[in-house]
Parts: sequence; C-alpha cells; structure tokens
Amino acid sequence: MERDFIEYVAKSLVDDPAAVSVNLVEGDEGTVIELRVAQDDIGKVIGKRGRIAKAIRTLLSAAATRGGKDVKLQILD
Repeated sequence: MERDFIEYVAKSLVDDPAAVSVNLVEGDEGTVIELRVAQDDIGKVIGKRGRIAKAIRTLLSAAATRGGKDVKLQILD
C-alpha cells in the first residue's frame, strides 16, 4: 500500500511520470522505499528546503504507523 501511495504522489508531481521508479527494500530495521525520478524532476519531488519531501515522509509515516510498520523513504539520484 505504501509503495502505491509513493508512486501515485511522485507521478502527480513530476513532468515525466514514466521515469518514476519505486523499489521496496526489506531490512532489519523496517522497510525502505527507494524513489527514483528523472534528473530534471528531482527538485519537484524534494521541493524548496525539502518541504515536499518532508510532507511525503510525514504522510508515509502516518500510513505506515496505522498498519503497524516502520517505513522510511529515500529519494535517490
């Protein structure tokens, strides 16, 4: 569910939705969601001073907590 949420939000923000890639990595400390977007769209996902990325992480954290999970978001270049 969290993967679909991140994919939906990222595709809504960027100019090139076909370049959005979401990968789940299971680890000892929880799940890490890796988000990759086109190089030109990275600023749109991060936002000024990281505000958009922080908002996405907050929503993700709320959704994951509701499901009893520990999920982190990494935005990769």
